[in-house]
Amino acid sequence: MVLRRLAVAGVSLAATIGAAALAVAPTAAAAPRTHPPAYAISAGQTVSSAPGTPANAPTAGSTSAADAPDIDVAKVQAHLTELNNIATRNGGNRKSSGQGYRDSVAYVKNKLQAAGYTVTEQPCTSGCASGAGPNVIAEWPQGDATKVYMFGSHLDGVGAGPGINDNGSGSAALLETALTLAEQHPAMAARVRFGWWTDEEQGLNGSDFYVGSLSSAERSKIKAYYNFDMIASTNGGYFINHVTSTAAQPMKAYWDSLGLQPEENTEGAGRSDDYSFEQAGIPTSGYAMGAGARKTSAQAAKWGGTANRSYDPCYHQSCDTTGNINATGLNRSVDGIAYTLWNLAVTNSTPANDFSLATSPANGSVDPGASATATVSTATTSGSAQTVKLTAAGAPAGVTVSFNPASVTSGNSSTMTVATAASTAPGTYPLTVTGTGSVTHTTTYTLTVRGTGGCTAQQLLTNGGFESGTTPWTGDTGAIGAHAGQSAHSGSRFAWLGGYGSSATDSLSQSVTVPAGCGKATLSYWLHIDTNETERVVYDTFKVKVGSTTLTTLSNTDASSGYTQRTVDLSPYIGQRITLTFTATEDASLQTSFVVDDATLQTG
Repeated sequence: MVLRRLAVAGVSLAATIGAAALAVAPTAAAAPRTHPPAYAISAGQTVSSAPGTPANAPTAGSTSAADAPDIDVAKVQAHLTELNNIATRNGGNRKSSGQGYRDSVAYVKNKLQAAGYTVTEQPCTSGCASGAGPNVIAEWPQGDATKVYMFGSHLDGVGAGPGINDNGSGSAALLETALTLAEQHPAMAARVRFGWWTDEEQGLNGSDFYVGSLSSAERSKIKAYYNFDMIASTNGGYFINHVTSTAAQPMKAYWDSLGLQPEENTEGAGRSDDYSFEQAGIPTSGYAMGAGARKTSAQAAKWGGTANRSYDPCYHQSCDTTGNINATGLNRSVDGIAYTLWNLAVTNSTPANDFSLATSPANGSVDPGASATATVSTATTSGSAQTVKLTAAGAPAGVTVSFNPASVTSGNSSTMTVATAASTAPGTYPLTVTGTGSVTHTTTYTLTVRGTGGCTAQQLLTNGGFESGTTPWTGDTGAIGAHAGQSAHSGSRFAWLGGYGSSATDSLSQSVTVPAGCGKATLSYWLHIDTNETERVVYDTFKVKVGSTTLTTLSNTDASSGYTQRTVDLSPYIGQRITLTFTATEDASLQTSFVVDDATLQTG
């Protein structure tokens, strides 16, 4: 939450920036990186029946509290662990202009894309601090697009520390709520859009930029915005923005059902990203558990904790780590977020107008440079016919997919043409065909590009030296960076797996197609292993996998100074689409670091 000096109501707010960032000493190469301990997790709160909701509460769906999921707070804390690790790898913070923030963006984005969200990185091209990273906007592509409920939190922190309560707590809670929505895949009455904001700590700049970029028509589609900033304060209270407003009613109803007696968030008024939406006339609310203000005696009597002590004693300090998290408050907050989302945007009913989607044939084989066609058919399964827009995803380099026509009325069909280039690598590629109307459906078409008998020698891995951000690597992408305490084999960036000195696992994966027609495929990578283990006993391991098959296992017993080049024969996978994974696993004590750089997959 940004520090602000509040003036009289109706007078503009002037942003004030906190004290200069405290320097964080870099970690020595062989010293364990901070890895949070396991905290006691409170039992998930449940509601046996729908809390009383006022008649004027903003509802789009028809759900009850029993329909809303109990979000697993342990999974929320796992996201917090990764955000803490990212900060540790990047000078101890996740400030908007630093690599720690950009790695946080990559972590959130990769999780959301894998779950099926439409994800956009929005650069803040005006009004943000120099070098500030992008906003992350993720929309679940189902529901009425004219009714949008938006849930947001700022992803950046201050320079003094890792920013885990402020505001990893809100960011992680929203991420796990979004992933749960995708996993459960309920019928949607309205659209849900999530925002992770940049540069909040410098004056709400990322959210200001986003709201300013919306047309008046797009703003009018947002029926309410919900903000979550510091929702796990260790000495916190239970606060709701605009607690008596219509927008706040689902949130208040959930906390009321737990007997929490929430209060107005007076400390946070005008100090977080909901203010950007409020200034644009969009109804807002949200949860908070307090920052630097002190808990009153009455609040301590009602909620527990210590009177006359700040809600978050580590506010904007280096101690704002995973040890600064109130798991009970976090659990109550994330379950209230889910209740609000389900109450507003999810419906139990079958869509009034629905359709089916299929391709025939469902697969095709071509030589490089040739094309395949298939019929994409639709049928109206309930209600009236609707316009269905057709798109495709998953095409490899050199392959284009077109539809004639690009949109159909349900009940009609379109011809899909899949065209390959002469340079398209032989292999098998699953393509996802999507039909978007008032609801969204997908189907799969499998393209096989046949080999021509020859082989063009080529290097298949993308960004194997980690110099170009994190794409297309997936998994624990916060391991990628120019981290203090280790050095690159070449360039300035690398992947640092492990190194915590406690029980932990890091993995990085990339999917590639190994072309048919080649006689050999070889994975090569440079690996540096250092360890604090002193016995010649395997405690910590590094594995190279293709799919679920382990091809190489190294350990702390292989530690040595400098990098060593390692190779793995991947010839058995010629002609296949594979997922290559590097995984490091540590036991409960004494760190081992596995540092990877300059990975290639060469065919010949």
